[in-house]
Amino acid sequence: MNETLVSITHLSKSYRRGEQVVPVLRDITLEIPRGDFIALMGPSGSGKSTLLNLIAGIDKPDSGELLVGGQDITRLGESELADWRAANVGFIFQFYNLMPVLSAFENVELPLLLTSMGKRERRVRVETALTLVGLADRMVHYPNELSGGQQQRVAIARALISDPTLIVADEPTGDLDRKSAEEILGLMRRLNAEMGKTIIMVTHDAHAVQSARHVTHLEKGELLAA
Repeated sequence: MNETLVSITHLSKSYRRGEQVVPVLRDITLEIPRGDFIALMGPSGSGKSTLLNLIAGIDKPDSGELLVGGQDITRLGESELADWRAANVGFIFQFYNLMPVLSAFENVELPLLLTSMGKRERRVRVETALTLVGLADRMVHYPNELSGGQQQRVAIARALISDPTLIVADEPTGDLDRKSAEEILGLMRRLNAEMGKTIIMVTHDAHAVQSARHVTHLEKGELLAA
């Protein structure tokens, strides 16, 4: 894990509330090696999700440099950024964000419909991803026919479908019972250890943090010294 995948230098971000400017991140400098599994921790309002969204190209900073794989994504236009996200980032959210009218197979296939990939290759990829997360026997089931843990596994399969460089997870176990949470964390550890996926996870859960290789703490928009 010597190669740096994410390089952040003097990054700052504020939001406007009417006439008021609210600083969220202040002068963040951070390096994340390729193949790392890092947990971002901190109290509510510390800037964890904002930092995750900046790294994932969902939002843009006010100032500073943010390189992912050597590319400064702050310089990309909206269309370029959308293409970059589709090719490089897999997203896992607390509430799964599955389409209720689509089966597990169709939910996982969804990102591939935006590509030129043929139907046969899409099917192979989706079946492989769902098998990897242990849902080969649930492909035709709809979200309301799956447990919370199974729905999160579908979301993880969807995050993996484009073979992303980076997986970002925002409170991935926050809506799960302890047993389901441990199954999801075990799957994420496997993705990191066996597939070499770089994972950045925002969490409040002290148990979830134990799955990460490194922990970074934010408080009031600033990184705390390790």
